This record gives sequence, C-alpha cells and structure tokens, in this order.
Amino acid sequence: MFGRIGAPEIILILVVVVLLFGAKKLPDMARSLGKSARILKSEAKAMKSEGQDNAAAPADPPAEAPRTIKAAPGDVTSRPVQETADRTTQR
Repeated sequence: MFGRIGAPEIILILVVVVLLFGAKKLPDMARSLGKSARILKSEAKAMKSEGQDNAAAPADPPAEAPRTIKAAPGDVTSRPVQETADRTTQR
C-alpha cells in the first residue's frame, strides 16, 4: 500500500510543505539544514581522525609550535601568545 510513491504523491507533499511553512521560510530552512549537515560531517571526520591518531600516537609528543593570535579576521600581522609554564589541564 505505501510501497510506491510516485510523482503525484511527491508533488502533493511539496504543496503541503509550502502551504505549511511558506515560500519565504523554505530557503532559510534548507540553508540551516545544509549548515547542520556540514557541521555533522566535519565532526564525524574529526572523531574518526582522532581515533586513528590515538591508536598510532608516538611515545614522545612533537614539540608544539608557538601559537599566534590575529587581531581581526583581515589582519595579516600576528603576535606570539605568552603562555605560563604551568599547564594543569591537558588539551
């Protein structure tokens, strides 16, 4: 009974969605859905790479490069960050 969804049913569903949400809100909803999908994909990729990194972690961690802070998104100059020697939390 519900196994076949043809073109008339899909058109009817689209018309109902447009009537419920309005044509103005649909692009915003699609945009936010796309952003959410990209965030989910990047987080899943980060979790996979983190799991692989932990499995093949070297005995001695590599020396960290000095961190820098940019003043603004368009600022090309950067300055090093002064950190204290006491690190009570691990990153």
